[in-house]
Amino acid sequence: MTNPQLIDSQFADLPVVVAGLGVSGISAARVLHDLGAHVTVVDGGSGAGLTARAAGLEALGVAVRLGDGDSLPEGTRLVVTSPGWAPDRPLFAAAAAADIEVWGDVELAWRLRRPLPATGEPAPWLAVTGTNGKTTTVQMLASILTAAGRRTAAVGNVGVSVLDAVLAEEPYDVLAVELSSYQLHWAPSLRPHSAVVLNLAPDHLDWHGSMEAYAADKGRIYQGNTVACVYNLADPATEALVREADVEEGCRAIGFGLGAPALSNLGVVDGLLVDRAFVADRAKNAAELGAVEDVHPPAPHNIANALAAAALARAYGVEPKAVREGLRAFRPDAHRIAEVGVVGEVTYIDDSKATNTHAAAASLAAYRPVVWIAGGLAKGATFDDLVQGAAGRLRAAVLIGEDRALIREALERHAPDVPVIEAAEGQTGAVAMAEVVRTAASLARPGDTVLLAPACASMDMFTNYGERGDLFAAAVRQLADRGE
Repeated sequence: MTNPQLIDSQFADLPVVVAGLGVSGISAARVLHDLGAHVTVVDGGSGAGLTARAAGLEALGVAVRLGDGDSLPEGTRLVVTSPGWAPDRPLFAAAAAADIEVWGDVELAWRLRRPLPATGEPAPWLAVTGTNGKTTTVQMLASILTAAGRRTAAVGNVGVSVLDAVLAEEPYDVLAVELSSYQLHWAPSLRPHSAVVLNLAPDHLDWHGSMEAYAADKGRIYQGNTVACVYNLADPATEALVREADVEEGCRAIGFGLGAPALSNLGVVDGLLVDRAFVADRAKNAAELGAVEDVHPPAPHNIANALAAAALARAYGVEPKAVREGLRAFRPDAHRIAEVGVVGEVTYIDDSKATNTHAAAASLAAYRPVVWIAGGLAKGATFDDLVQGAAGRLRAAVLIGEDRALIREALERHAPDVPVIEAAEGQTGAVAMAEVVRTAASLARPGDTVLLAPACASMDMFTNYGERGDLFAAAVRQLADRGE
């Protein structure tokens, strides 16, 4: 994968600890080993899976310590951490006490960028973060860049390693980079070409410690931007992060929203996506970037995602025609407001990826009336604002999962007339979901939408949100097969 001869490396013989034996940790360990570092991987876990991963690295000459993720090996000069490791771990306290830097895999990738032959500069990063919509937006952006003829990839938190991308044998022209708050926390020198914070809502507060710390880590994405800091006009907290950012001289603040755009904004006019930011004589001119119907699906929050992606592409210099072509070509991943069937004139929508209240609120806002399937692991969330905002759209609610009582209580307070049925306790997997879908179907009327937007994590009843969505779709197919 790597070609060390192409890299001006500072890592030869450097004693480095890699924290975590997951996908990003293994990738970082391999790269650092290729660069000549003396690598030790530490992980507090054990078991057959970790042992097998450890054996694969040990065969390369990488040292691995399982069952101890908190002790700092003697002589360590650098720590590279997997993004999920929280900053209060003893390992990091020990590193701080020894004045040892801690980087994430994104920071490592940023420092290993290589200059492109055509420009003499590394490929620019167009970066995306936010509580919700990151993956969809970064994939839309990659589709637009591809339509413009650029060699690109959607990388980062989307699942493709940033390290693999920056060290690819055939270099990329530009990268569309999805970054989580975890990754941003551990990336102190990151300086993207342009970046967007799509939205901010409470999430991962157990990791960050507070909403203020979470927002501050999200805001790191704007630091050092050279061309554009893109923010959400409907979410003032994102604009506040732009105002606080230390950017390069000449970098512009660009807003996006679902209304008619003011100067330096992107928006919607008569069903068209319109740019009044990256055009000559913005006071008089605008550029048509496409139509709402070019966005799939055309739910309000997905149109906002498209505008954010378009803003980053335009900041990079992409022409309007390519924006439209890229949006038309894009289709979202599974489990993101995906229609899985229509049975008895009732539409069934899988938004299992809506694992927090902010995502569920966006999904609920796209449909009316709704039989809402919700519940799971709340991750410390509260549901009053969500239910209060959606109450007028709800036909009924079917509640599942460990923390269903929190949603039921919010419904009792803010939507007392909405029928609520709780799934049987103790059931999991396919059996549970089949019963939930049958219950939701019995509550729905022709023209309604049955919406799986749980606002919760899935691991109490399912392997992950993907399995939850897959079983929902299977249960809907069973419903159709029976003609119910």
